[in-house]
Amino acid sequence: MVIVDTTVWIDYLRGDDHPQIQWLDRALTRQRLALTDLILCEVLQGIQSQASFTNVREELLKFHVFETGGRALAIAAAENYRILRRRGYTVRKTIDCLIATFCLKNGHSLLHRDHDFDPFQKVLGLQVIEA
Repeated sequence: MVIVDTTVWIDYLRGDDHPQIQWLDRALTRQRLALTDLILCEVLQGIQSQASFTNVREELLKFHVFETGGRALAIAAAENYRILRRRGYTVRKTIDCLIATFCLKNGHSLLHRDHDFDPFQKVLGLQVIEA
């Protein structure tokens, strides 16, 4: 399954056009797509009007939303962060550590536009959709 990151959803909702959006457009009816509860939260936080919030929420809830969190994921994400730090990489956002670790632990690929995921791909083997 492909997890679509906040960075791609936001650009998609804005009507941007880049390779990840083009991939998403093609995959919407042909690929199993999902998001995590953290991604859902990040996307919905940025929506200003109530009407848009309601519409986007309804559209995103058509996809599978994985619940994340808990001790095991928190510990694994912290371990991954520490591994990357020792290798010279600093991941700026804790949520990105959690999302990447969730994908790694569950065998999901990630569609994103965020350089914080690059060391997870390079060092830890995160499967990334190359659009």
